[in-house]
Amino acid sequence: MADVSDPKIDEAYQDVRSDKSDTNWILLDYESDRSDKLQLTTTGSGGLEELREHLDESKASYAYARVQYANDKESKREKFILIVWIGPSCKVMRKAKISVHSADVKQVLRVFSIEVAAREKDDLKEEPIVIRLRKAGGASYDGV
Repeated sequence: MADVSDPKIDEAYQDVRSDKSDTNWILLDYESDRSDKLQLTTTGSGGLEELREHLDESKASYAYARVQYANDKESKREKFILIVWIGPSCKVMRKAKISVHSADVKQVLRVFSIEVAAREKDDLKEEPIVIRLRKAGGASYDGV
């Protein structure tokens, strides 16, 4: 089991969900290579582009992000995504625990439209994620 009991994690999660906050992503990492305790690493307001800069290729991490997009000139939507990052240089034992730990993380980072499994930083480009969000939303009138 992953330990996600740090109150800072829930505070940051609530901050991303708040309409009154500019924070639009959080990043959780393990305390150490041998630990199953997750901690809040950092937060940001620069979207997925900024988040990508903080991902470590040798780690497994979890991120939660608010993505804003428009279907047309009048409508803006905000959706939330859960990101499970497994860097290309992540150790085998850490990779093996991710599927079990993801369930624990989802108990804290509860509300999201889609889950994004990212193995490379390019997996977090905004355009393909927005396309997935539109499809998941079901009310796309522009043929996406």
